[in-house]
Amino acid sequence: MIAGRHSVEMVEVAPRDGLQNEKALIATADKLELIHRAIRAGSRRMEVASFVNPRAVPQMADAEAVCEGLPSRDDVTYIGLVMNARGAQRAIATGRIDQLGAVSVATDTFAMANQKQTSDGSVDAAREVIAMARQAGLTGQVTIAAAFGCPFEGEVGEDRVIAMALALAEAGPVEIGLADTIGVGNPAQVAGLVGRIRRELPDMALRVHFHNTRGTGLANVWTAVAQGVSTVDASIGGLGGCPFAPGAAGNVCTEDVVYMLERGGIATGLDLDSLIATNGWLAGVMGRTLPGMVARAPRSPKQSASTGCLENG
Repeated sequence: MIAGRHSVEMVEVAPRDGLQNEKALIATADKLELIHRAIRAGSRRMEVASFVNPRAVPQMADAEAVCEGLPSRDDVTYIGLVMNARGAQRAIATGRIDQLGAVSVATDTFAMANQKQTSDGSVDAAREVIAMARQAGLTGQVTIAAAFGCPFEGEVGEDRVIAMALALAEAGPVEIGLADTIGVGNPAQVAGLVGRIRRELPDMALRVHFHNTRGTGLANVWTAVAQGVSTVDASIGGLGGCPFAPGAAGNVCTEDVVYMLERGGIATGLDLDSLIATNGWLAGVMGRTLPGMVARAPRSPKQSASTGCLENG
């Protein structure tokens, strides 16, 4: 077990980030079934929709309909991703979103592709979204996209990400997320950036969002948690990708992250058997085998809580 760490909060992003880049439109009813299944598996915080231009992201055109069908749960935090004030207004108007998730992008080229604004402009927009959330009685958080590398400009310097985090922290988000949008990060890079932000902003909650494009996603999760990160994004089945980031493959898989952390003595609050069953159901909806590994592997040994010995499961 990682010293001093007994649990990690998981944010389920499959209903939003997991589906947003899929070409075939997923029915609203199937999105809601995915949300219901995630809740039954123990998820208590999840991205349910993004309030963006439906012409740019057709898969999210039913954001309001999804929100209308959300189960009423006092113990679940529903997150709506928004890029600007207009998106924030739409999310707030549903009356079903608990938290606004803003996005800032670490490079100008990607920010223009993703949000049609500069990197600094995306910081200003995120600060406005956080203020709007507070005024509406909601919470607001922000993710720094392309924090570990950009599909257009390549390497992203730590100093740039630190400067963005400091500017965003002034707006009072409940959390700052670091996203490896195109899956180029490695554990050494994660340790360095997370360590610096924790020193600069010791009281700010941090979340990480990794893509497994180059197979480093799980290692990056473990490293981030070892550095004190308290919250991890993941997507059931490992689905995901960004329409505006060439080559961005799926998110780290919820089942794979849960398996790794739980086997390492770190509680997630999620039921692996239920997640694996949801993986099978979602594969049927998508019409293909999903990228996650644990659901495709034989059942592994399980560790006995009483003896610490390995037993065949």
